[in-house]
Amino acid sequence: MNKLKTAAEMVAQLSDGMTIGIGGWGPRRKPMALIREILRSDLKDLTIVAYGGADVGMLCAAGKVKKLIFAFVSLDFIPLEPFFRKAREQGELELMEIDEGMLLLGLRAAAWGCPYIPTQVGLGTDVIKHNPDIKVIDSPYDEKEWLAMPAIKLDAALVHVDHADERGVCQISAPDHHMDDWFVRAAKKSYVSCDELVTSDHFNSPEASRQVFWERSLTTAVCHIPGGAHPTSCAPFNGIDNKHLLHYNKCAKEGGFSAYSDEFISNKTEQEYQELLGGLAAIRAIPQTTY
Repeated sequence: MNKLKTAAEMVAQLSDGMTIGIGGWGPRRKPMALIREILRSDLKDLTIVAYGGADVGMLCAAGKVKKLIFAFVSLDFIPLEPFFRKAREQGELELMEIDEGMLLLGLRAAAWGCPYIPTQVGLGTDVIKHNPDIKVIDSPYDEKEWLAMPAIKLDAALVHVDHADERGVCQISAPDHHMDDWFVRAAKKSYVSCDELVTSDHFNSPEASRQVFWERSLTTAVCHIPGGAHPTSCAPFNGIDNKHLLHYNKCAKEGGFSAYSDEFISNKTEQEYQELLGGLAAIRAIPQTTY
């Protein structure tokens, strides 16, 4: 079974109005090459679900997002993603802002085929006030109330991994795989970009096989894009490109997103984008972030 596709072929399978989940976490292991391909497309009116970073900011700035379901949108050292901030301040988005744990429970409910998962998370907070679609229910077993976190069903999930094979077996060898497996399990279809395309015997290694977090049957297509997470990190290959993100943040203040897009995205291939950065070798030379 060969699931290899190009980024353009993957994005061609998406359509206006879809609910799309994006894996990764802030500035870590985002499928940025796929995001850039969406930015080059005519897609619009998307509902985006994410622990967001520049992926969300770029899509908002390009007018691709109708609704955002999120726990945060941050670049870490730049606490609030600049283009997301502008979109929110200008009231351009429908929003469901929830706790990180609630977002996880929403994905789990969708993955398990449940309409909701009861939780104490969110009780006594303004989450309920600002999200009237989230209901509080009575327990059938005692006198307690529970927040019923609804399933967040995805039409598609976009994730980036470090290694994958053509069958759709995917490896995340970073210390934290974040919630990528739940994005995949909550989605009707899952599109994966990878830094290294490997043969299937790569997964004969016990270490590699332990870093596979979902069944290959859940992977719809795989795209080989070395450096495809840039400017976010992808362990063990590259760290977060803070210098590039500072330039990106500066564009939010001077020139706007069009200035950034004209420089790095519009009318450019992924290879041309990377050449502007000094090539794949320069991306791979970015050190891993330490805490």
